[in-house]
Amino acid sequence: MSPVEDAVAAIEAGELVVLPTDTVYGLACTPESEEAVRALSALKGRPPGQPLALLASSVDRLLELIPELRGANEAVARGLLPGPYTLVFPNVARRYEWLTAGRETIGVRVPGLEGPGREVLERVGAVAATSANRHGEPDPRALDDIPAEILAAVAATLDAGELPGVPSTVLDLTGEEPRVLREGAVPAIEALAAVAVIFGE
Repeated sequence: MSPVEDAVAAIEAGELVVLPTDTVYGLACTPESEEAVRALSALKGRPPGQPLALLASSVDRLLELIPELRGANEAVARGLLPGPYTLVFPNVARRYEWLTAGRETIGVRVPGLEGPGREVLERVGAVAATSANRHGEPDPRALDDIPAEILAAVAATLDAGELPGVPSTVLDLTGEEPRVLREGAVPAIEALAAVAVIFGE
């Protein structure tokens, strides 16, 4: 099988894979399996209580998975995605609770992908993902930056060369005003300005 087919088969089987995103290399699995998500968090060494992001192949696919986002939240999603953002929205139906660490919010991404990473995500529809590093260590911009124990534990790895290496900017859209939880690929002031434009402010 090709690397893309290997990755798709692994995700569908509940195994872990290394996927390139539009920012850094990600450690990913199916979002439908709590067991797979727990294995992903354990491999990364994430402390308990830290949520994971849901990466969807398109905004339309995201809305199929979390239909409660339709409306004002949909406008923000369509205005900013695909792109290097993680958007934190209310999760009123408490979907994918094993991703959210019990919170009533969920972080979502639609990365602006090309090449094999895009092909994999389009074929599986969505993944649960985090950066492919050990917790607290630098984000990987190339496969050589990924710890050997992670590469040894995954079922498939996709190589897209060197990536930008700066993680997504995380925007919290659950309150009255948007907040930048992490400044990343998009500077905080630009991210907040983009949201203001969407809302006509």
